[in-house]
Amino acid sequence: MMQAVATTRISILRGTTTDAYGDEQDTDTPVATGIPASLTEQSRRVTTRDDPTPRIVRYAIARVPARTDVTDQDRVRDERTGAIYSVDAVSSMANPAVTPDLRLDLRRTT
Repeated sequence: MMQAVATTRISILRGTTTDAYGDEQDTDTPVATGIPASLTEQSRRVTTRDDPTPRIVRYAIARVPARTDVTDQDRVRDERTGAIYSVDAVSSMANPAVTPDLRLDLRRTT
């Protein structure tokens, strides 16, 4: 059971193949579909010491049920919008009373 309020359903995509030139390419092979997720996109204004010009960086965070089979090598497709994200990190908070949702740090690729 998920603790966050689901805003969409996602598919988890996994796997790679090699093209005619020997380059590795991602495949869109779903390993799981219809997973409820709370998916939010946000933006943040950032500057660095080397470049004080402000830039807008967009990122996304998803929360999925605790036992979802997802790794930081996977991609996620929002079934509502069709947007595809790469999973940068998977984390969870420690809680002795309940198993908390997984947090996915995402980067939009399409």
